[in-house]
Amino acid sequence: MDIVQKIRYLCQREGITVAELERRIGLSNGQITKWRKQIPGIYKVNLVADYFDVSVDYLLGREKEEYSGEQEDDVQMF
Repeated sequence: MDIVQKIRYLCQREGITVAELERRIGLSNGQITKWRKQIPGIYKVNLVADYFDVSVDYLLGREKEEYSGEQEDDVQMF
C-alpha cells in the first residue's frame, strides 16, 4: 500500500474524504493525490500523521502497524 492508499484508508475509517482532510490540515485541494507522482515534503506528511495519530514511518511504509501514541513499555520511571 502506498502513502495515498494509506491516507485514503485512514480517511475512510474516520468517515471523511481526502478533500476534507486537506481542508482540515491546510493543504491545497488535490495535494495528497499528487503524492502518487511526486515526493511530499516531510512537513506535509507530518501534518497527516499528527491528524490521524499515526507515525510518519507508518505512512511511508516503514512500519507494519499504525502508531497510536505511547505504549506503556515506552515510559520508564526513574
